[in-house]
Amino acid sequence: MSLHPTLQPYADAWTHSIEAISELVQPLPEADWNRRTPCPGWSVRDVVSHVIGLDSEMLGDPRPIHTLPRDLFHVTNEHQRYMEMQVDVRRHHTAPEMTSELEYMIIRRNRQLRNESRDPGTKVRGPFGTDLTLEESMRRHAFAVWVHEQDLRAALGSPGNLDSPGAHVARDVLLDELPRVVAQDAQAPRSSAVVVDVSGPVEFLRTVRVDIQGRGTLETAPALGPAATLALDWETYVRLACGRVTPEAVADRVKTEGDPDLAAAILRHFVLTQ
Repeated sequence: MSLHPTLQPYADAWTHSIEAISELVQPLPEADWNRRTPCPGWSVRDVVSHVIGLDSEMLGDPRPIHTLPRDLFHVTNEHQRYMEMQVDVRRHHTAPEMTSELEYMIIRRNRQLRNESRDPGTKVRGPFGTDLTLEESMRRHAFAVWVHEQDLRAALGSPGNLDSPGAHVARDVLLDELPRVVAQDAQAPRSSAVVVDVSGPVEFLRTVRVDIQGRGTLETAPALGPAATLALDWETYVRLACGRVTPEAVADRVKTEGDPDLAAAILRHFVLTQ
């Protein structure tokens, strides 16, 4: 394979998640495609449509020319309008049409990955026409597809793969945003520390230290006397960080210590995806 070693973990994570999605939806009767998922406003069909749309853009396919209805309550900004286009254009597709398109897309993407020889730093087109590196594009994509696999599992009552390759990519993506949440969004005091302790299939303990300038950095060493500590399981961490649940809905699954106002502010700003 010509894929750069730096990119291989993201290709492996995508492959694992997309094959899991295919296995989940292949046998579904038509009615199950309309089941609600934890992703706001989206059914099983909508999530699969989104995944197909994400991969079609990774392939460089043109975006559909389509006018969105005006009554989509969950579409409130330009980012959501952009993402909704690939979804709404498939809203009336049948189960066989959805599975056929998904399978064909997987074949095309596997072929693309087999022939991928570009450097990880190569600039590629991202959403809204922005430029990002090939490595970052594949990393974000592996993360997104794993999260949507979890959306489908929740909707279909088929839990699993919380410790898959995609889960470990998701951990790193979400942790990258944690210093911003603590230092900027939650306004943790300067020269303080916040500890996040996650248990379960993917477990880790991280400290966000806020310096005298108010900048946050992520460390693996535990802090003595942190301003606040949050302890929760991995599944709850993901659901909170991806906006699938509110802090109130999972209050019994999150244990906090230290400054209660700071802990509440962190949880209030915990959503890391748009």
